[in-house]
Amino acid sequence: MQLGMIGLGRMGANMVRRLRRAGHDCVVHDVNEESIQALEVDGARGARSLEELVAKLDAPRHVWLMVPVALVDETLGRLVPLLGPDDCVIDGGNTHYVHDLRRAEDLVARSVHYVDCGVSGGVHGLERGYCLMVGGERSVVERLQPVFETLAPGVDAVPRSPGRVGEPSPEEQGWLHCGPAGAGHFVKMVHNGIEYALMAAYAEGLNLLKHADAGLVQRDKDAETSPLEHPERFHYRMDVAAITELWRRGSVIGSWLLDLTAASLRDSPDLEEYSGRVSDSGEGRWTVQAAVEAGVPVHTLSAALFDRFASRSEGDFSNKVLSAMRKAFGGHHEKKE
Repeated sequence: MQLGMIGLGRMGANMVRRLRRAGHDCVVHDVNEESIQALEVDGARGARSLEELVAKLDAPRHVWLMVPVALVDETLGRLVPLLGPDDCVIDGGNTHYVHDLRRAEDLVARSVHYVDCGVSGGVHGLERGYCLMVGGERSVVERLQPVFETLAPGVDAVPRSPGRVGEPSPEEQGWLHCGPAGAGHFVKMVHNGIEYALMAAYAEGLNLLKHADAGLVQRDKDAETSPLEHPERFHYRMDVAAITELWRRGSVIGSWLLDLTAASLRDSPDLEEYSGRVSDSGEGRWTVQAAVEAGVPVHTLSAALFDRFASRSEGDFSNKVLSAMRKAFGGHHEKKE
């Protein structure tokens, strides 16, 4: 199948390479000339402008955007006037689904189709494949099926679930038409909210293991330090890297996230190269917002989101307020490190 790809960063470039390996005709564009040239080596056809990209595609055209969320509207503003009736735009970035609803409605007036596709797989997707969560008109999604099937991991990526027999369904292959416009990014939004919580659970548990030697650490004996009541219960110097490697084998909490964590700890047991400042790109916030609007409790997901805020010192002033209050009512002075 023929596909145009705009945005050749870590995800877009490898998606093109995976498509090219399966023989798809890809026309590619990026603001970075070197990114275009790199994919031309792999057999893609480069385009140095949106006009050139559209001209190189046969109607009905299918153009996939893999650009930062902040650039989607700008890119659409330049691209859509170049398209014709029955052409299709696919947004594969981490877009808030409410923007999909607006964009799909806007494009209807131009007879241009809009498909939203949440993509999970990261920098390993070239070899492992990408999990694809798709929203849009069914007939257009069906047109794009060859692309989705190539990008997806395939049914052999994991053992089939008990009871799944016969011809593999799309979800068994690693892609799914989740519903009309916005449905794909809604599913991806919740996916990433869950990801936040899973990551936080691993991080907190491993941190407790790291501090299982608390009884071996000398504590200050003053009014500002809570004593450790039973220090003899915390005399363990845990090899956290070894434990994560252990848990990869037969444990009910085994996962690809744990695999990646074990590899990181093997290379750097104390993770000295990291500051602990954790960014959030939006999906966790949108998940919590959607849960509030729908009246659905998401205790763990919201806690994981707020923990990321705290990691970036967004709670520093509140901590200063706490110190001020303790000083005011009890004469407590802050302890210095």
